[in-house]
Amino acid sequence: MGRSLLAAAVLLIQSAQAAPPSAPSAQQPLGCLIEPFSVSDLGSPVVGVIEQVHVERGDPVRAGQPLATLRADVERSSVSVAEGRAQAQGELRAAEANAELARQKLARAVDLARQEFISAQALEQARAEALVAENRLVQAREQRDIYAREHELARAQLGLRTIRSPSNGVVADRFMSVGERVEERPMFRIAVIDPLRIEVVLPASLYPVVSRGSEMRITPEFPGAEPRIAKVVLVDKVIEGASNTFRARLSLPNAGNKLPAGLRCKAELPKQDGAGAPHPVPRAPSAPTGVKLQVEPTPRAPRL
Repeated sequence: MGRSLLAAAVLLIQSAQAAPPSAPSAQQPLGCLIEPFSVSDLGSPVVGVIEQVHVERGDPVRAGQPLATLRADVERSSVSVAEGRAQAQGELRAAEANAELARQKLARAVDLARQEFISAQALEQARAEALVAENRLVQAREQRDIYAREHELARAQLGLRTIRSPSNGVVADRFMSVGERVEERPMFRIAVIDPLRIEVVLPASLYPVVSRGSEMRITPEFPGAEPRIAKVVLVDKVIEGASNTFRARLSLPNAGNKLPAGLRCKAELPKQDGAGAPHPVPRAPSAPTGVKLQVEPTPRAPRL
C-alpha cells in the first residue's frame, strides 16, 4: 500500500513538470467591430439660409474643405466697406502734413524768439500748435489700425458663412439642402476612417498580455480583405466582474480609405516564435533534489 502511494506521488510531480504552459494567445479569435475613428455632426455657427452645397454623401473631404455656403450678401458688403476704410490714406497723409508744418513753424518761432523778434506768447502758441498736430497724427494712425481690425472682423464674419470640414474623412450623411434655413440642426455627418477604430472585449486572462502599444491581428469579414495588424491605443483599467472581461481600443491604419467602416472582424494576438505566448504560465514547483518522500504506513487493525 505504501509503495503504491509513493509511486502515485512521483507520477503526479512528473506530470506537473511535463505539462505544457497554457498560452493566452492560443485562445480562439475574438469577435470585433470596425468603426470610424470619430464621427462628427457638423452644424453652422451662425443662422442663415443655405446658398450652395459642395459635397454629397460618400464624398471624401479634407480638413478645411468647404462643404456648404450660406447667403452672405450683407457680410460681403461689410467686407467691402471695411476694406475701403482700411486702405484709405487721405486722413493719415493730411495729419502727417499738418504735423510736419507745425514742426517747421515751431522751429522758426524758436529761432525768432532767440533773436527777440516775437514774444514768448507767440512761441508758446507755436509749441501748442505743434503738439496738437502730433496728437492728431497719432490719432490718425490709431484710427487706421482700428479700420484694419474692423476689416479683419468683417472677413471673419464672412468666413462663418462657409461651412468647412473639421478633419480628413468622408461625408457619412447630408441632412439639409439648398434653400433650407440653418439654425440648430446639423448639416453634415463627417466620419474619419483613416485610421479606423476597433473595440474588442477580451477575457481577463489576457490582461497581462494586452497593453498600450501591443499589436493584434485583425481579419475583416470582407471579400478580398487580408489580415491586418492593429495597435492597442487604450486599455480599460477596470475589469467587469460579472463577465470577467475588459475592453481594449485598437487603431487600424486605412490608407486610401480602402476598407469601409462598419465591418465585423476577428481579432487575435499574433503568435510569437519560441515559447508561443508572450507571458507563459510558470511551471508547478518541483520537489527539492535529494529529498525523499516519506509515506506514513497505514495502521493495521488489531487482531481480535
